[in-house]
Amino acid sequence: MSTDFDLIAIGGGSGGLAVAEEAARFGKRVALVEAAEIGGTCVNAGCVPKKIMWYAAHLAHAVDDAADFGIPAQRGRTDWAKLVQRRQEYIEDIRRFWDGYLVERGIEQIAGQAHFVDAHRIEVYGQQFTAEHIAIATGGRPIVPTMPGAELGITSDGFFALREQPQRVAIIGSGYIGVELAGVLQALGSQVTLVGSGPRVLKTFDEMLGTVLMDEMRKQGIELQMCVKVTGLVRTDSGIALDASDGQRLEGFDQVIWAVGRAPNTEELGLGKAGVETRANGIVPTDEYQNTNIDGIYALGDITGRAPLTPVAIAAGRRLAARLFDGQVDNRVEYANIPSVVFSHPPIGAVGLTEQQAHARHTEVKVYKTDFTPMRHALSEHGASTAMKLVCTGPDQQVVGIHLVGDNADEMLQGFAVAVRMGATKTDLDRTIALHPTSAEELVTMKVAEPDARHGIDTGMEWKESC
Repeated sequence: MSTDFDLIAIGGGSGGLAVAEEAARFGKRVALVEAAEIGGTCVNAGCVPKKIMWYAAHLAHAVDDAADFGIPAQRGRTDWAKLVQRRQEYIEDIRRFWDGYLVERGIEQIAGQAHFVDAHRIEVYGQQFTAEHIAIATGGRPIVPTMPGAELGITSDGFFALREQPQRVAIIGSGYIGVELAGVLQALGSQVTLVGSGPRVLKTFDEMLGTVLMDEMRKQGIELQMCVKVTGLVRTDSGIALDASDGQRLEGFDQVIWAVGRAPNTEELGLGKAGVETRANGIVPTDEYQNTNIDGIYALGDITGRAPLTPVAIAAGRRLAARLFDGQVDNRVEYANIPSVVFSHPPIGAVGLTEQQAHARHTEVKVYKTDFTPMRHALSEHGASTAMKLVCTGPDQQVVGIHLVGDNADEMLQGFAVAVRMGATKTDLDRTIALHPTSAEELVTMKVAEPDARHGIDTGMEWKESC
């Protein structure tokens, strides 16, 4: 095994694989170090298994609606073991592909935990490796808060390790992981309670999205316990109970899932020996070109604290390799207008500024919005709503934000994200001929609507701005 390389990528997830692959394509000697499974969180305990479970839940909803369209279908109990087995087979196929691909590309794969010796040397199981360039892309892990009984709960990693379906589940956390797991479990037959410390779900997204999604979650039978600050877990005769700061107790759960955020995997790297600056929470700050404070050491993906999304890590890795090894000195990720999707039920898509952000940054803001029942649910008793919002600024009404919740929001956003990135105006959308009948056509036919007091749409549900 060689011990000297042009580039060492620490972390075999999306960012590490991307920078290693691209550097090898430019003819460089590359090593990839991974302490766990190749593919990182996305392949093993994130995007891929999550989307498989989402599709299963989506099919369950379709079976529920089939009779309303004259299609004879009836749901039985979810075969959780079969679903998990098939999901894991799919993941193993992806891992096998990457193992073979790294060999084909001549990338040295090193299994184990990397520790920095100095700015150009790392150590893995006592063996040292050197490189002029070292890219850190070790990703993150789920947070388990420090409180009494916290160990009684599992994280999203634990969810993907479940071999039996839990029947009564509490999910603590109202961000994207929390709402995604809640939707999957409820659709597949579990009874779900989602516990949030704030007044609404998805607080970093446009308020309309959280408001509409909460209404849909309630329709699906998910119990929402908002403005609840959990102080501890305890095992009782009826299962696991959650104690809250206001003295109330939620009990009777056979599984509790922590979904309260993620932390960067940086504490085991020995970054101090290389002089790399880290923040108190483990984040590695970088400039816009992924440079850390030490020449020749770079950070990618979730550990940078910016846009923790798989495509962002991939783009950052590829652009870094192009800059280092192909003379593309200005190649970098532009972190504005990055589209994102939440695989809730119904799904959510967003790109650009929220309505509140637009009002904070611009003096002239115009908002267009609509809500309707899509044709997919025209004959269904379980019909889910769709809501859309365009946020426009300036005299030319440049579209600076698009926010969608509803069936196919995840698929329709990609093309409109291109339009936002290119600086499209409301007039550009108006002049685009609609595809009919589709939900997407609403984005090019919207009329103006004045924003209401809470920058959302009226769903008829009680609203609280704060706890």
